[in-house]
Amino acid sequence: MVEVTIPIRWRDVDNYGHVNNAVYLTFLEEARDRWVRETLGPQVDFVIVRIAIDYRRELSQDDDEVTVSCRGVGYGTSSIRTAEQIVAKEGWVAAESASVIVAHDSDARSSRPLTDEERATLDGAIAAG
Repeated sequence: MVEVTIPIRWRDVDNYGHVNNAVYLTFLEEARDRWVRETLGPQVDFVIVRIAIDYRRELSQDDDEVTVSCRGVGYGTSSIRTAEQIVAKEGWVAAESASVIVAHDSDARSSRPLTDEERATLDGAIAAG
């Protein structure tokens, strides 16, 4: 699992005074990218193909910062499933998400199967939680 602390910036807040829903996606992306890089290495290219978010509670700039976590929960032939969470500094959950990313062959511009080495690495990461 990876945890990233992200400050809430003035530009993250919309006219309603809360963090815009699209910014939650950016927060989640930062943790997901770091998890992939730390788990599989910087050489692995991937694209996101699915994300589902449950917004639990609004955030505002007064919340100052969030901690975003990401962990692997499973994989398929070319896909990896992750679970992510955004937690306010005070400890309450602002959002939970489930994502699917796909290993990407940038030359062919298509998905590619996970290698045996990547699968073994994912097995260890998923088991560790």
